[in-house]
Amino acid sequence: METLRILVVLPLYGGSLPIGRYAASALRDEGHLVEVFEAPEFNQAYESLKSLKVTTDRLGYLQNSFLNVVSQSVLAKVETFEPDLVLAMAQAPLNHQALKRLRRDGVTTAMWFVEDFNLFTYWKSFAPLYDVFAVIQKEPFLEELAVIGQPNGLYLPLAALPDFHMPLELSSVEQRKFGSDVSFMGAGYPNRRLAFREMVNHDFKIWGTEWEGDHVLEPLVQMQGARVSPEDCVKIFNATTINLNLHSSVQADDLVTGGDFINPRTFELAACGAFQLVDERSLMKEAFEEGELATFASMTEFLEKIEHFLGNPQERREIAEKSRARVLRDHTYQVRMRELLDFTQARIRDWPRPRKSTSMSAPDFPPELEADIKQLLARLGLPEDVSFEDLVWSVRQQQGNLSDLDTAILFLDEWRKLYSQRLPQS
Repeated sequence: METLRILVVLPLYGGSLPIGRYAASALRDEGHLVEVFEAPEFNQAYESLKSLKVTTDRLGYLQNSFLNVVSQSVLAKVETFEPDLVLAMAQAPLNHQALKRLRRDGVTTAMWFVEDFNLFTYWKSFAPLYDVFAVIQKEPFLEELAVIGQPNGLYLPLAALPDFHMPLELSSVEQRKFGSDVSFMGAGYPNRRLAFREMVNHDFKIWGTEWEGDHVLEPLVQMQGARVSPEDCVKIFNATTINLNLHSSVQADDLVTGGDFINPRTFELAACGAFQLVDERSLMKEAFEEGELATFASMTEFLEKIEHFLGNPQERREIAEKSRARVLRDHTYQVRMRELLDFTQARIRDWPRPRKSTSMSAPDFPPELEADIKQLLARLGLPEDVSFEDLVWSVRQQQGNLSDLDTAILFLDEWRKLYSQRLPQS
């Protein structure tokens, strides 16, 4: 596929925030020009509205007005960047008005809804306004999307980023800090709070937020329940003998739910070459074959397998190696982004639309610069037939001092704008 301009719109906060960053990184790895709308930069101001001590209805009005400003900021970014695709993550600050404006202007949009459609039902209002709606569940979700006017629903499960989620050599200090026989990294959902009470007699560490008020588990919660950075998550995964991966549920009476979607931790742990014990999911068999994951279907099996795998290091290593190999082959964010773009091209007529910009190849420059231009394109990760406008944009995104060639290209761009002339064709 040709080089595309893609604007990734992040949420103000939440679980899809790191996923959006991974998606943007993967798109860049695929050779596309990516801008990220950093909605989290607006979050502190948004949260500060709560400190005004105004009535609930007035606070709601102010919050909606603020989010409208953020949506308008996205539109301004679109006008400047002129993307071929706007990829919004779940909870992205794009309101109905902004989405209708993008559709009116012919800007192709997609959302990656990486949430449980049964719990987060705002999709019913927003899904029809997107051109493509990617989800982490299948039926009945895809059918329900079609019923409300979204025919372009795509099953797009989560993934891992191999350059980030990978095996690490930890120092002895890091191993002591992050390591344990058994650990869990995630939020304190009701089913997890009950299930993990069985683990208090093990060398067990809990990492993550929302564990307050549980006097049984609180002594096991690390960093006083602070949010764990993605970088530290990778260290925890690598330092732990058995990483527990119990999918979330708000139902405390059903500890192992047997639900459908597969959480990102499943793929991230596997990419790290870390051993995990994960509850069975209905979509798991499509993603992993027998022997590629250690799973459990009940609390009895959960406890039995912890004891079993603690005593069988060779079996742990073999399963972890198979998990990692499968993820690197089939479940990376690069694979997911290719699937999304291929689906969009197949479903959206005349996408991507032809650009007005001229194609720039090495002969457009003096022959003596041909080798330097090719080196610059390789360094920027751009194809040799990239448009001159996209080359200029990539040069401007660099950090640090500009080279003589970078400066010459920017000067040439300003000259072209001044005289409204195209580059001379050789």
